[in-house]
Amino acid sequence: MPKIIYPSPGMKGELWRRSPIERMLAWHGTKRSRKRIGVFTKERSLQLFSPQQFRPLAGPDIPLIFLSRNDQRLLPSFLSHYRKLGVTRFICVDDQSTDGTAEYLSSQADLDLWTSRLRYKDARRGKSWRQELFQIYGSNHWYLNVDSDEFLIYDRCFEMPLGALIGRIEALSIRRLAAPMIDMYPSGDIAAAEFTGENDLMPWQVADCYDQDGYSVIRNSRFLRIRGGARKRLFGSDVDLMKYPLIFWDDECSLGENIHQPLPYQRNFSPIFGVLLHFKFFSDYQERVQAAIDGGQHFGGAREYVKMMQRITADSEVAFAYPGSVRFKEPRQLVDQGFIVSPFDGTEV
Repeated sequence: MPKIIYPSPGMKGELWRRSPIERMLAWHGTKRSRKRIGVFTKERSLQLFSPQQFRPLAGPDIPLIFLSRNDQRLLPSFLSHYRKLGVTRFICVDDQSTDGTAEYLSSQADLDLWTSRLRYKDARRGKSWRQELFQIYGSNHWYLNVDSDEFLIYDRCFEMPLGALIGRIEALSIRRLAAPMIDMYPSGDIAAAEFTGENDLMPWQVADCYDQDGYSVIRNSRFLRIRGGARKRLFGSDVDLMKYPLIFWDDECSLGENIHQPLPYQRNFSPIFGVLLHFKFFSDYQERVQAAIDGGQHFGGAREYVKMMQRITADSEVAFAYPGSVRFKEPRQLVDQGFIVSPFDGTEV
């Protein structure tokens, strides 16, 4: 297979188009994974916190499922962003926040707030919660499925709402939207990059930069494995960046072994129409890294956060910006730079 370059201006189908053998491997991989994982348990750990009565989805609803833990500062901009994109219902699991997150969310009329007796780690790092919510709210529906620090961006997203995007990808017989996380960070001194969520400020007005290069792509039988970005460059992180934040959930779907590789695998290969701007790096990031380590909820003993703390300890003034940093100004630049292709420019699958 030829080397895959990402980002790639003028991105073509070589990134997502597969040979008959690759398609067969994806089908067999799905079958093996289903057998290994087994049937999702119907035992429930979630309790509806607000409102008091469960509200089923209506046909035209565009719901968004997300998890949150002590992200109150991001929530006003998060909700505002997705409302502008056309989300009509928010469905959240609050992981025992202590910063006022639950109180803030319970005041939102278009939001269903759920809590759990389990913590994030015990809920298979949130996968059990998400699958339980899909089960509760129903199949054969489009959902957004993100975290509270992830902001979906696609070409013309502030002009063409999610309904138009869904209509376009349905016409292409696509059942889920591929969108890698792009780590955002401030162009200047991170100590001065305070984000409070006040004054209608969006997070990309503070953490305004991302890495334009340094990414790697491997197309395996399950998904497009994309790694790189600021966390890789600065902290040696090897986390998978690819996610599928917009998904048509039916009875064939499962989050499987890994939220980055949902089942069935055959649906994970399509044009990269979006990115998730990912906001972890503001002035208080060191305290949040330490809190993640102390909390013990993340994969492998929070090893990715341990890597970050080791670098911070060695160099307390980590410089995030570098010659390849680019400021985010508007969605079209991501098309021009080759991070995404436009769903509205006649892309062929």
